[in-house]
Amino acid sequence: MNKLNDLICKLCPDGVEFRKVKELAEVGTGSSNRNESSEEGLFPFFVRSQYIERMDSYEYDEEAIIIPGEGGIGDIFHYVNGKYALHQRVYRIHFIEDNINVRFAFYYFSAYFKPFIMKKAVTATVTSIRKPMIEDFAIPVPPLPVQSEIVRILDNFTELTAELTAELTAELTARKKQYEYYRDELLTFGKDVEWKTIGEITRIFSASRVHRNEWTSEGVPFFRSSDVISTFNGVDNSRGRAYISFELYEELAAKSGKIHNDDILITGGGTIGIPYIVPNDDPLYFKDADLLCIQQSSQVNSRFLYHYFLSTKFRKYLGNITHDATIAHYTISQISTTPIPVPPLVVQEHIVSLLDRFDILCNDITTGLPAEIDARQKQYEYYRDKLLTFKELS
Repeated sequence: MNKLNDLICKLCPDGVEFRKVKELAEVGTGSSNRNESSEEGLFPFFVRSQYIERMDSYEYDEEAIIIPGEGGIGDIFHYVNGKYALHQRVYRIHFIEDNINVRFAFYYFSAYFKPFIMKKAVTATVTSIRKPMIEDFAIPVPPLPVQSEIVRILDNFTELTAELTAELTAELTARKKQYEYYRDELLTFGKDVEWKTIGEITRIFSASRVHRNEWTSEGVPFFRSSDVISTFNGVDNSRGRAYISFELYEELAAKSGKIHNDDILITGGGTIGIPYIVPNDDPLYFKDADLLCIQQSSQVNSRFLYHYFLSTKFRKYLGNITHDATIAHYTISQISTTPIPVPPLVVQEHIVSLLDRFDILCNDITTGLPAEIDARQKQYEYYRDKLLTFKELS
């Protein structure tokens, strides 16, 4: 940073000129269509956002910034140097002035183009980019040595951030594989352990139909498969939460049965076989066909069954009984005939204690990874913005 400060003090102490893109570059779209793409093509073909295909021929041989005209507005930028082709709805910015380091411009666009677009927008959303939007965007033009030093710093920071992310991701992957290995080892049983079907040890039931117009904004939680899956993944359900009235809950639960603490809800449609252990006796209802309820059994610890549902052996079994279906379903009859090991409860509890501890460790890493990556990204953006902030020459 000292070198950069010295360069600024020496070369542009009074500020820098800001110039519009139309004064510095050619801006235009490509002329290629998707039907011209080729899997074996030699040249990158920019279609939209992060979607890149290949082509046998190229349109441009240059250094340029590529911006999608639709999709991911202001979010995704491509920086290229060499031969490439463009879709008709993708823009190229090819600088014709020799006082611009294209990678410097790329970093500036990445930081400030989207806020510029949103500020000019009439509505809260922008669905497409137009050429005048790009041409009217102003960028600072400090002396080339200043631009080069900023690029060097940001390139190094980007590389370090990418390396850290890769290391953390590799650590998480290794821990998950280790967890899966020990889980499968602990849940592998031979003929010395009794096997029973789930239907032999407990009741499985589905819900009564709840119509969409009966959902409410508060009341008794109404679970769908997306709620179970998002909970399993430790994220909020993007669809939001759903509820039904207490009166409707009482009416329907009288027909189907109530859900209790330690019962298991399991996804029966779409992404099947994902379990959720009911944490208490509070009123809760669920969507028919989406989910099925496996009542808590005196013969099987619910968390033992939960872990077994995640084992490789069970996932293979599930794939074998549903592989012929166009849309996979895990039905009451299939659950009822699913075989499970039933070791003594003391053995089940010991296995659960080991797997729960390993699960907590993996979850801590899973939670910490995005937080660490987010912190690094914020740190990067902070320094990037400081590096790219210039006093305008009066």
